[in-house]
Formats: sequence, C-alpha cells, structure tokens
Amino acid sequence: MNSLFALEGKTAVVTGATRGLGQGMALGLAEAGADIIGIGYSDQAETKAAVEKLGRKFFEINADLAQQDKLADVVQEAISKTGKVDILVNNAGIIRREQAENFSDSDWHDVVDVNMNSVFKLTRDFGKHMLENGSGRIINIASMLSFQGGLKVPAYSATKHAVAGLTKSFANEWGSRGVNVNAIAPGYFATDNTAAIREDKDRNDYITSRIPKKIWGKPEDLKGPVVFLASESSNYVNGHVLCVDGGWMSS
Repeated sequence: MNSLFALEGKTAVVTGATRGLGQGMALGLAEAGADIIGIGYSDQAETKAAVEKLGRKFFEINADLAQQDKLADVVQEAISKTGKVDILVNNAGIIRREQAENFSDSDWHDVVDVNMNSVFKLTRDFGKHMLENGSGRIINIASMLSFQGGLKVPAYSATKHAVAGLTKSFANEWGSRGVNVNAIAPGYFATDNTAAIREDKDRNDYITSRIPKKIWGKPEDLKGPVVFLASESSNYVNGHVLCVDGGWMSS
C-alpha cells in the first residue's frame, strides 16, 4: 500500500511555495519522497530548509507569475533543474477585496493574470513536457469560490471558477495520454489571505459556525490530498475537484 503513495524519484513544481498552503503541500510531497522546485517572487528559504531537512532537494526559481511574457522561460528553467518534471501544483494566487461597484480594472487584470492566465499557461507548457514523457500529474488549487460567489471578491471568484473549468478541459484531452489533471478546492484555511476575515469577529464566528468541523483548516491538512492526487493511488481520478473544506460544501 505504501508504494501507491510513494513519490521517490519524482520532481514536483509548486508555485507559491513560500508559505501557507503552498508550503504545506510542498512539504507533504517532499515527505512522500519528491524533490521540489519552488516558484515564487518571495524568499523561499524557510521552505527550502524544511524540504532539505527531510532529505529531499529543493530548487528555487524567483518569478512573478503576473509577468505573462516570462512564463515560458520559467517553465524551461524548471525543467532544466532536473531534466524532468513529474508533478505540477498550480497554487500561487492573489486576492483583492472591494465592493463590486468599486472594483477597479487594474485589480481585475492583476488577479486574472496570476490566478487564471498563469494557471492556463503553466498547465499547457508543463503539460506538453509531461505528454512527451508519457506521464504526469497536474494539481490546480481551486477554492470554495469555484462554486460560490463570495463577497467583495469578483475577480477571485471568477478566476477560481475558471480554474475548475480549465482542470476539466485539460483532463478531457490528456487523461488518455498519461497525464491526469485534477484540482483541490480548499475551504477556509488559516493563511495570510484570510487574515482579514479571521480578524473580523462576526464574520469569523459565522464562518466557523457553518463548518461542520467547527475549525479553520491548517496548511498541513492538504498534505494527504496533494500526495494522493500526485501519486499512483489516484490513477483513475481525472478531472475532479476535491473539496478539502471541513464539510463546508455539505452544510
């Protein structure tokens, strides 16, 4: 059974691995045996040290995923680190909050570039590499807002709906060619992105009351799901959006 979840000899690219959910998933993949290539614009020293403590290699690529014209170079740099990428986790994302009637064009385009356009391009380009090798796993990070509208986050909600659609579209074409494409939709997790919500007592209390588990998720809660989708244990799982939400979607 352990061999079904083993990732020894695999290389995983994780975007936004500096902290939060990306860091948690990178560590989970490393614990299962994968070497990690972290892509982000912030210093990844903490994640690097934690991965290397597990006896795995960590390669850091500094890149701003909002710079769309640089993404092809990022893909080639990542592949050059180990010669082969087996797993891609499209985790990096940004959020901007404002009343819908006041939401600016610039905020809209910033969120769309990072959360949707980069996911499409990285999936396409790393996916092409995986197709050439005959195997691969792509895991996109969706959201509860892949199913709901949210408040004050029209761009974020739109892009996370798009992530779910892109996941299914790529899965339809690539599943028969050895590359599985799935997504994880985290519920309410305690990260920097949700700090403002957790600091609003009324909103925090309401959210917690709606989660059957009655607690916010922690980044380490994504270790199991990401290893499952990255490993042989999920061979027949393709085009699926896996909710990891403490039961939010059932309430």
